[in-house]
Amino acid sequence: MDHGTRCIEDTGMDADLTALDALELDMPALQARANNLFALATAWAERHDAIIAATPAASLGVVEARLRRMGIRWGMVPGARVTGQFPALPAMGVPEAKTR
Repeated sequence: MDHGTRCIEDTGMDADLTALDALELDMPALQARANNLFALATAWAERHDAIIAATPAASLGVVEARLRRMGIRWGMVPGARVTGQFPALPAMGVPEAKTR
């Protein structure tokens, strides 16, 4: 691969990420404009398919993964929402910090 090809591929990836960022920023408005869940799902599917169609094969995996995470976050695709892990119980044998 020469530098010119890499530059074209990088530009394509930047365009994909720009489209993903635009969709991410537009999701609250998309949800507010939708009259019902079917309308929201249709709008999501249209944007999703347009982004996938414009994505070069080399970066398709990255774009699909980000779309899936975004879809899970907005309830458009099945999956578990995990925002962070926290211990349910204190660790055994470790004294707790006392607060005043």
